[in-house]
Amino acid sequence: MKISYRGDYALKAVLDLALHYDSGVMTIHELASRSDIPIKFLEQILLDLKLGGFVQSRRGKVGGYLLLKPPSQIRVGDVVRFIEGPTNPIACVAKDYSGCSYTQTCVFRGIWQEVDKAISGVIDAVTFEDLVNQTKDQQRELAYSI
Repeated sequence: MKISYRGDYALKAVLDLALHYDSGVMTIHELASRSDIPIKFLEQILLDLKLGGFVQSRRGKVGGYLLLKPPSQIRVGDVVRFIEGPTNPIACVAKDYSGCSYTQTCVFRGIWQEVDKAISGVIDAVTFEDLVNQTKDQQRELAYSI
């Protein structure tokens, strides 16, 4: 599995919105500057995230973006799969794959299935609430050590 800039930026945008979940609507300029994402690219990503049911937008002078669901209900794996597609390391891992006549006897397929399970196990176990808590803990540690 490889995460593109688009996927990385989408994860950062969702995390930023999760960090400010109780603060209301965030402007695209706030999101772009805090996450160091080019505004034009962020506009496209937020549109995708809106279509995927992760964020909602509000128009007007006090408009912007906010999460559609609480951070505890959004898993990293949900965003990764929506933006990047399947996490399979190779196509034959899919249950309905029929592109190879050796699928049933291939010694490598089991390895790739284990890799897929491991990736899914990690990214599906982490919610954005977990990441918010981790970020806040790191910020407290930095503040304490100064």
